[in-house]
Amino acid sequence: MPRALLLILDGVGCGAAPDAADYGDEGADTLRHILQARPDLSLPHLVSLGLGRVLGFEAAEPTNCYGIMHPRAVGKDSTSGHWEIAGAVLEKPFAVYEKFPPDIVAKLEDACQTTFLGNYAQSGTVILGELGAQHLASALPILYTSADSVLQIAAHEDIVPLEKLYAICRAARLIADEYQIGRVIARPFVGAVGAFQRTANRHDFSLMPPRTVLNEITEAGFPVVSVGKVADLFAGSGFTATYPTKSNAEGMKQIEKLWREAKNGLIFANLVDFDTLFGHRRDVNGFAQALQAFDAWLGAFLRQIGADDLLLITADHGNDPTFRGTDHTRESVPLLVKCGAAQKGQELGVRDSFADIAATLAHWFKIDSWNVGETFL
Repeated sequence: MPRALLLILDGVGCGAAPDAADYGDEGADTLRHILQARPDLSLPHLVSLGLGRVLGFEAAEPTNCYGIMHPRAVGKDSTSGHWEIAGAVLEKPFAVYEKFPPDIVAKLEDACQTTFLGNYAQSGTVILGELGAQHLASALPILYTSADSVLQIAAHEDIVPLEKLYAICRAARLIADEYQIGRVIARPFVGAVGAFQRTANRHDFSLMPPRTVLNEITEAGFPVVSVGKVADLFAGSGFTATYPTKSNAEGMKQIEKLWREAKNGLIFANLVDFDTLFGHRRDVNGFAQALQAFDAWLGAFLRQIGADDLLLITADHGNDPTFRGTDHTRESVPLLVKCGAAQKGQELGVRDSFADIAATLAHWFKIDSWNVGETFL
């Protein structure tokens, strides 16, 4: 009975993609730049799976398979990255705005039954400093965007209760569908003026994806379980169970529990702290510490991967904390694979698309009808 874990290290890219210059990201290199800034950083278990070889460092022969994947989909956000990993390669970009035009705002305010503050592109933490006090005084939600295709709505949890904020975002999602906006994101926060903090109660409301290999796996009778924000990025399509998490630590704990219980099927997990807490905030040390904590957890978890199991570790895009700005970076991603049938130290080369993972999962679960990507098994 096939069992697999697909683990996404959100934002952990491994070098500028071939088309990075088209995105203004030439020179971005998340992992190498962190390791250059923190030469003391040790990631022995990731290196044992092949990360050192992926980055071109001299390292002992890896225990399993390793390679690099180039993005083929347009965009550099979580939605396009995860969709491509699942075999839906975005060919037309999602809509991106510096600010939402009056016709969209009018529809949003009518659907959400509120008016909004803001409506411009800004870092999520910065905009709280700029508009948080006005929000407390007016109780009006804050509307903003970024370089990604996102419509973000922020509100203080004591002013706009979570369920109300989520209801506003669900209404906004209906309008966002009309304009091909990738995600509507609820961004709750707490605290007083000058000390606002975003909470872990964020929720993503995604555009409905095309058909993916996840739908094929569930229809073949296997469970497909989401850990973290993954199911949100697919609007729930293709999943049989979802387990939202509020941190990497909670995500890793949930993966362990679900893996012990799983007899077959796919666990598709995302660890988001690399991206949200450290990449966007350009916190090199925090990013390095999060990588080290993951590596330590991985060392123990690898013992639970049996000869008949498949483990895939990769990323959805880059988020180089040493790079200019605060946005994602267009990068290729590492591909680390532990598989009972794999030869020791087998190199998987440079893959032309993240969709090779979808093809590999179809191969693993014996789904002959899937034809997007190329399996590396």
